[in-house]
Amino acid sequence: MININLNATIYRPIRQVFDFVSTPENDFQWQYGTLASSRISGDVNAIGTFFRSVGHLMGERVQGTYEVTDFEPNRKYGFKSLSGPLHSQTCYTFEIANGSTQVNVSTQANVGKSSQMDERILEKKMKKQLKENLKMLKELLEEQAAVMNKIPLVR
Repeated sequence: MININLNATIYRPIRQVFDFVSTPENDFQWQYGTLASSRISGDVNAIGTFFRSVGHLMGERVQGTYEVTDFEPNRKYGFKSLSGPLHSQTCYTFEIANGSTQVNVSTQANVGKSSQMDERILEKKMKKQLKENLKMLKELLEEQAAVMNKIPLVR
């Protein structure tokens, strides 16, 4: 069983961060290895909504279908895999922290019995990828704000 917990502070309002993260069509912009994601049921996210994602995992092209399991606006967004090489559950939580947004991500995954993947190697790669994803998310949202407001980005 793989268990990963990470967090990042993003200097943007909680609503903007939540809305961006909980929109599958944005995934390719900030999730390493994701080529495309789209909802396959419903116009908006809600518990029970499904989306599909296409990407790369350990050098292989993969497609997975996911179901939204948690959806509390500006607080919590979670989903589980219904297909693909991993059985996974991911949850993002959002908190206001000193005028910023604290994003916490928790992922649990199991490698399918028929898979040839080494779970220890996969866990290291997944942790590295999630760190990179949070870094890209932070940079993307903070830089968008700086460009829109035409202000220098101070960190």
